[in-house]
Amino acid sequence: MAKKQYDTPMLDQLESGPWPSFVTGLKRLAKDNDMMVDLMGQLETSYATKKGYWKGGTVGVFGYGGGVIPRFTELKDENEKPIYPDAAEFHTLRIQPPAGMHYTSDLLRKMADVWEKHGSGLIAFHGQSGDIMFQGITTANVQPAFDELNEMGFDLGGAGPAVRTSMSCVGAARCEQSCYDEARALRTVVNNFLDDMHRPALPYKFKFKFSGCPNDCVNSIQRSDMATIGTWRDNIQTDDELGKKWFAKHGMDELVNDVISRCPTKALSLKNTQDVSKAEGISSVAINDTQSMEIENHSCVRCMHCINVMTGALAPGKDKGVTVLIGGKSVLKIGATMGTVIVPFMKLESDEDFEKLVELGQNTIDFFAENALEHERTGEMIDRIGLVNFLEGIGVEIDANMIKEPRSNPYVRMDGWDEEVEKANQRKASAA
Repeated sequence: MAKKQYDTPMLDQLESGPWPSFVTGLKRLAKDNDMMVDLMGQLETSYATKKGYWKGGTVGVFGYGGGVIPRFTELKDENEKPIYPDAAEFHTLRIQPPAGMHYTSDLLRKMADVWEKHGSGLIAFHGQSGDIMFQGITTANVQPAFDELNEMGFDLGGAGPAVRTSMSCVGAARCEQSCYDEARALRTVVNNFLDDMHRPALPYKFKFKFSGCPNDCVNSIQRSDMATIGTWRDNIQTDDELGKKWFAKHGMDELVNDVISRCPTKALSLKNTQDVSKAEGISSVAINDTQSMEIENHSCVRCMHCINVMTGALAPGKDKGVTVLIGGKSVLKIGATMGTVIVPFMKLESDEDFEKLVELGQNTIDFFAENALEHERTGEMIDRIGLVNFLEGIGVEIDANMIKEPRSNPYVRMDGWDEEVEKANQRKASAA
């Protein structure tokens, strides 16, 4: 039984709304954990004064330079004694999750047992970089807790100016939209960059994220320095039987209003079946015995809306691969940025394909380490030095398909267009 809980009127108010509250979870843990009792006391003080009372420091485990986020209280009395002594140290261990974030219930129970034994019992699945966040532990208990988690097969993630823990969607394990093996891509990249993760030596953090399709369920384009997005370069696959079943259930209004009219590039149209074009790049799905929806694949920007709504009747193409974007991040020195397409398409199937992905990542990190300013993300570095200089630095040729946003291409000069087209065709021919 823990010590008596403090009065927390401001935290209590957060339980009064219609939604589940994190305060309820904190109170439950505080019933038999003094650290959580004092944490709530300090948190209530912060709410009342509108000030934070945590400072950093240096806490780690043997052989690692990162992976532990130190938090020491600054809330002290006139004798410099912590007002809430049991939460005077409230460090966080970042632990790498399995690719695709698959767990057994037995494994989750073992993790919870380890953290209740050594720490506060508070665990977050997952942090912004994908880590399992074991929150609340004293300096003395950090090493014993890590040792037990390490015995279970888990390793520390990244923290500080380092390569951060990667994240992938569940992807091919259970999603029909997956265009490549996301779990293998994540493990391959992480295994090659463990030293950069455990021993911070970069100007600032660098994040990889992997999404199996353009739905980008892990928000990699907005949140990672190098985003690998599944895509395809042939026609959308169609199934007439499933198309008719979908139409019989949903009707013409939904087809027109929720599918065709919402295509951002007007690549979809409703036609009589006999009028559907037979030209290359045109595909169609039947919706009844006389009508079909025509798809102009050359205009498709892979927004995924039609495929999401008519799943099964429509599906990603067969010639699958990935698009690699670099430079996404949240607000820092400049505003939030989305990644810019650096590699429009590459296959990701063979061992050689995965080696090329790792090589691209290594070249990018090396250039970032040598050219970025302190506390500057990759996207900000590119914004400062220019995309052309960045591409030259990582050994990637300018391609007409490099874009910053759909239907926009600021990287190819229009004077000398014929020569640029010829160069692009030569590259395409040599890659075939």
